[in-house]
Amino acid sequence: MEKRKTALFPLNKASHFLIFCILMVCLMGIAMFTAMRMGSVEIDPDTIQGVLVNKLTSREYYPVTWEYSLESIVWDIRTPRVFTAFIVGAGLTMCGILMQVLTKNSLADPYVLGISHGASAGAVSVIMYGYLWFLGGYGTMAGAFLGALISITLAMKIASVRKKITATQLVLAGIAVSALFGAVTNLMIYHTKTGSDKVKTASYWMMGSLSGSSWQKLKYATIAFLVCFALIMLLTRQLDVLMLGDDVASTVGVNTDKLKLMIILLATLLTGVIVSVSGPIGFVGLTFPHITRSIVGTKHRRLVPAAVLVGGTFLVVADIISRVIVAPEELPIGVVSAFFGAPFFLYLIRKGNKKAGG
Repeated sequence: MEKRKTALFPLNKASHFLIFCILMVCLMGIAMFTAMRMGSVEIDPDTIQGVLVNKLTSREYYPVTWEYSLESIVWDIRTPRVFTAFIVGAGLTMCGILMQVLTKNSLADPYVLGISHGASAGAVSVIMYGYLWFLGGYGTMAGAFLGALISITLAMKIASVRKKITATQLVLAGIAVSALFGAVTNLMIYHTKTGSDKVKTASYWMMGSLSGSSWQKLKYATIAFLVCFALIMLLTRQLDVLMLGDDVASTVGVNTDKLKLMIILLATLLTGVIVSVSGPIGFVGLTFPHITRSIVGTKHRRLVPAAVLVGGTFLVVADIISRVIVAPEELPIGVVSAFFGAPFFLYLIRKGNKKAGG
C-alpha cells in the first residue's frame, strides 16, 4: 500500500498550534529587547534590564550606575516605540483579516475601502491647520478618526445600489475614495509653504514613521486594539461562516448585514487610530494574514491571535531595520515594510493568475 504523506502545515493539532504561539511570543520578546538595545546609540543589556525593572516596580532594585540620558532613551523613547510598533503591526494585520473576510478577496487589506487615505487626510489637515488645537496631542488622532469615518461613509454610499452593497462594489468604491482623499492630502501639502516644518512633518509622517511614539499615544492605541481584538474573537465563528458565502451564512442564522457593519466599524476605528499614531504603512495587512493562514489554517479562532503575533513581531523587526540601516538617520518604516511586502504582493498576483490558467 502507498504511504500517505502528511503535510507539516497547516498545524492541525492544538498542541502544535500552542507550540507555534509560544515560539512567536519568544521571538517577539527577543525582537523587542533587540529593538531597545539597537539604534543610533547602542545600550548594553544590563542597563536596559536595570531601567525596565526599576521603572516597572517603582523601586531601585538595581543600583543606578547609568547616565540619566540612557535611562531616558530606554524608558521615554525606545520602550513606547517598541510596543507601539507591535500594536501597529498587530492591528494592521487584524484589519487585513477583517477586510479579506468582508470582500472575500485575498488581495484586500486595511486600505481597500479608502479608510487609510481618509485617516491620512484627516491627520494631515490637523498637522497643517491645527483646527483641533484644543485637544492638544490627541488632535491628530481625532482628525484621523474623523477622516476615516468620512471616507468609509462615502465609500458605502458610492457602493450602495438599491440599498445593497456587494464586495466588488465596495472594493471599487474604496479605490475611488482612496484616490480622492490622496488628492486632497497632496493638495493641502502643496498649498502650504514649501520647506516649512509642517510640510516636512506631514511628508515624513505620510511615509509611515514611529518617531513620534509616546506613552500617551501608546495607551490609546492599545485600548483601541484590545477592544477590537476582544470583539473579533467573539465573532470568529461567524467570520468562518461568512467566508463560505452570504447565502450559507444566512441559512445558518448569521445576520450578514449586521456582521458586515460590525466588521466595517471595527476596521474603521482601528485603522483610524493606527494611522494617527504611525502614518500609513502598507502591505502589513495584506501579507501576514496570508502567511499565518498557511501555517495555522483558516479557522479564525486560531488565525487571529497567531496573525497578531506574526504581524506585530514583523513590524518590531522592521523598526529595528529602519533605525539601523542608515544610522544615525532614520528610514521611514513604511519604506521598509514596502520592500518586504511588495514582492509578496506580486507573488500573490502571479499565484492567482496560475490558478486561473493565465
